[in-house]
Amino acid sequence: MVPPVQVSPLIKTTRWSALLVGIISGKMRYDYLKQIAEEERRIEAEEKKAREGAERIAKQLAEANEDTILK
Repeated sequence: MVPPVQVSPLIKTTRWSALLVGIISGKMRYDYLKQIAEEERRIEAEEKKAREGAERIAKQLAEANEDTILK
């Protein structure tokens, strides 16, 4: 039978400290990426509005051209 391994308090503290640092840095990274994702969604919404506006104008121009051609 193998005796249990004794872990010093310093090693336990170091492991917990590394875990805590990992959690904090992960949270900071998540917050940063969350801001970037929100900005990308905002830009996509603005681009969609611009595309819809351009399509609406193109449709109006096409209808106006049809009216002048038919007359």
